[in-house]
Amino acid sequence: MNGKRTAAVHGALRLLEARLLHARLSGRLGIVVHVVDSVSAAQARRIALAAQGFGRQESGRQGRQVGTRQLNQLIRRLGVLQLDSVNVFERSHYLPVFARLGAYDRSILDTLTFGARSRYTEAWAHQAAIIPIESWPLWRWAMDERREPTNTWGRWAEAHAPMLDFLRTELAEKGPVPAGKIEHEANARTGPWWGWSDVKTGLECLFMFGEVVAAGRTRFERTYALAEQCLPSEIVGRIIPKRDATRELVRSGAEALGIGTVRDIADYWRLSQAVTKTALGELVDSGDVLPVRVEGWQQAYLHRDARIPRRIDHLALLSPFDPIVWERARALRMFDFHYRIEIYTPAAKRIFGYYTLPLLQDDAIVGRIDLKTDRQNSVLLVQSAWRETGASIDLDRVAVLLRDTAAWQGMDGISVVGRGDLSADLAGVLGA
Repeated sequence: MNGKRTAAVHGALRLLEARLLHARLSGRLGIVVHVVDSVSAAQARRIALAAQGFGRQESGRQGRQVGTRQLNQLIRRLGVLQLDSVNVFERSHYLPVFARLGAYDRSILDTLTFGARSRYTEAWAHQAAIIPIESWPLWRWAMDERREPTNTWGRWAEAHAPMLDFLRTELAEKGPVPAGKIEHEANARTGPWWGWSDVKTGLECLFMFGEVVAAGRTRFERTYALAEQCLPSEIVGRIIPKRDATRELVRSGAEALGIGTVRDIADYWRLSQAVTKTALGELVDSGDVLPVRVEGWQQAYLHRDARIPRRIDHLALLSPFDPIVWERARALRMFDFHYRIEIYTPAAKRIFGYYTLPLLQDDAIVGRIDLKTDRQNSVLLVQSAWRETGASIDLDRVAVLLRDTAAWQGMDGISVVGRGDLSADLAGVLGA
């Protein structure tokens, strides 16, 4: 059999496997196959949660230690941990792990993701995020596009070429190094909060171009290095054409979501919908995804390896940057959950709270709780708690979750100090 015919047969077999995905088998002597071409909204919700690692046994809540194996498996399942600097409760990248696995040692995750021998790196993937090192070349096309003069980073680079040359030399001689350790007259903040110096901006510019990578973090401050100082040479030198790279990103996004519309899958890696639609067409032909109808959705795509659980048994607080809710239109469509983070909203205009975490109970989002870790007094503060309209909440389970959360944070107690129509009930069941 020649190579072309072999490839065609393999493609046909993969397509057949995809079309038999989740087939229902019945009969004692024969097999009756029902091809999945539509799923209910409830099934789609369970598919998505299962694909994201929910509904499995939560090791840290069953008294079993969560180690490097479980952490590696989860990160690779998600493909990404989004980073965010806000730590009023806990930094965002720690929370998807806790939500799925329960209590774990954050220092183990730090070593895995920021350690000297880490198999992960940082990239602008969805947003600033941790990704597996082998995924880094998939973003080379985006790094190259940021150099274009039509891009904000490209324009900055053109206007500050001497600064970038200085930084390249400095890192070659002294790297890895944090921005604050680089001596230059332009290394001074220009204002509050995001008032970066030209040195910091230049390092971020080179980071966006892929010339510079993160070489770990100390107290969440990024250390910078030239790519060749930290990444394996085969990773730095690997060139993947944009079409191939984006198709792989779309495939991995579809797998991580389990099921999704073009917009959902595009958003996982912040790709254009046009690019995503083209890639999905190719992935349908290869059998990696299957077009399906979902009630109340537009055209959807089911990944070939997706599971359709009969039920999801799970309770978790979700980061605002958890893939389950980070695409707000998907959260609204899937959970009837309207979500807006209010960090940047003036206090007097906030409706739910500064850092409100969606409360997932089984396969529904039933509330939102605004938490703050008062490290000085060793107390987990429930600053507000709200029940979604018509939701039935198992208060005893939530109380256990909050106690587990406080213990994971090293807090001695819980205090319900805020407002919201769920706060009084929580205070009662917690005795707080």
